[in-house]
Amino acid sequence: MNQEINPWSSQPTVDIEKLFSEFGIEPISEVTDILPEVPYFMRRGIVVGHRDYGQIADAIRHKTPFHILTGFMPSGHPHLGHLLVMKEVVWHVIQGGSGYITIADREAHAVREIPWRLCDEYGREYLKCLFALGYEGKTYFQSRNDRLKDLAFEASTKVNFSELQSIYGFSPDTALAHALSVITQVADILYPQVDSEPAPTVVPVGIDQDPHIRLTRGVAHKLRMFTVEERDGYISVRSKNAPAKALEDVHRAFPGSKKYEGHVDIPGSTCSDVSAIAREIELSHGGFGFFTPSSTYHRFIPGLQGGKMSSSIPESIITFQEPDEAVRKKIMAAFTGGRPTLAEQKELGGEPDKCPLFLLNLFHMVEDDSELDEIRNRCLSGEMMCGQCKKETAERVLEFLRDFRGKMDAVEHLVSL
Repeated sequence: MNQEINPWSSQPTVDIEKLFSEFGIEPISEVTDILPEVPYFMRRGIVVGHRDYGQIADAIRHKTPFHILTGFMPSGHPHLGHLLVMKEVVWHVIQGGSGYITIADREAHAVREIPWRLCDEYGREYLKCLFALGYEGKTYFQSRNDRLKDLAFEASTKVNFSELQSIYGFSPDTALAHALSVITQVADILYPQVDSEPAPTVVPVGIDQDPHIRLTRGVAHKLRMFTVEERDGYISVRSKNAPAKALEDVHRAFPGSKKYEGHVDIPGSTCSDVSAIAREIELSHGGFGFFTPSSTYHRFIPGLQGGKMSSSIPESIITFQEPDEAVRKKIMAAFTGGRPTLAEQKELGGEPDKCPLFLLNLFHMVEDDSELDEIRNRCLSGEMMCGQCKKETAERVLEFLRDFRGKMDAVEHLVSL
C-alpha cells in the first residue's frame, strides 16, 4: 500500500487523485447521467468518487430495491462536519432506498475510550439530527444488536490479522477490541442485506473511510457460495465451497447447461439473469447472497482553523447546541482564503476555494447556486472583504442552527433506543 489511510485520524492527509488511481475509485461524474435528478452535493463537486454506484443509480432510475447505510462514531457531539453524510442518506431514502443508520459505539469505546454512558448520549444526539433532517428508516447501536454481532463473527472467519495489518497498519500492540470494532463495521455494511433482503447497498463515506469499504467488499465476495463469470459464449457459475446440492440446483435451473466438477457452464443466457437465479439458489441453501456493497466518497469540509473539522479539535467545529455568541466568535476568528493585506485583497481578490467559510456556504449554508456564484465572484473580484463575508456567513449559520435546534426538539420522541 503506497498511501497510508487512517480512518481514525483527525487530519485530512489523503491525496484524492492518488487514492483514486491506486485503489480504483472512479469519478462520480461518470454515473450521474443515469440519475433522474442530480443532487446538489454531486452537482457542486462535494461528492467526488464512487465504487459501483452505477447499480444504485440504476435502482433509483428503475425504482428497484436498494439499501442506504452509514454510521456515526459517537466520540463527541455531532457538528456541521457530519451534516453532509446525513443529507446524503436522507436524499437516497427519498429516492426509494431503505435506510439504515448505525451508531458505532463499539468503535468509539474501543478506539477513543469513550465511556458507554457518553456513547449513548452522543449517539442519541446524532439520531435527533437525522430525524430533524427528515430521515425515515432503521437505527441501532452496535453494542445492542445481537444479530449484527453474529454477522460480525461470521465475517471474521474470512479475515486474518495480517490483512488488518496490511489495510490499517495494525501492530502487535493493537488492542483486540480495535480489531473487533473493524469487523463490526464490516457487519454494519452487510447488515441491511441480512435484516431485509439482498439488494445493492450504498455507503456514503469520507475518503478516509475507504479501507472499511475495501475490506467489506472482499468479505462479501468470500461469503458467497458462487462466483458468476462471463466467458466467451457462455456464463460460468463456479462453486466456492457450495453444497453439492446447490450446484446441482444451478444445473437443473438452466436446461442445456453442462455440469462439471465445481462449476456449471450455461450457454444462451446473460450474466445478470444467471446471477439472480444463482443468488436465489444460494439463499435457499442457507447462504447470504450478498450484493457487493457500493460507496460514494465526499471531500472533507475543512475546520474553521483549516485542517479537518473534527470533534477532537474543538476550535475547528460548530456543534448544533453551541450558544449563538460562541458560534459567532468562532466564525469571526476563522481562517479564510483572504490575502495578507487589504490592498492585495482588493487588487488580487480572495481565494474562495481555499476558504473554510466559503466551503461552509458551498456545503450547507447557501442552497441557491446563483447566490453561491455571486458570493464567489464578489470574493474573487476583491469586492467583498473577509470581514464582511464572515458577518454574512455568521448570520446564515445562526439562522440555520436556530431552525435546526427547533426541529431536533420536535423529533426527540423518535429516538427510542
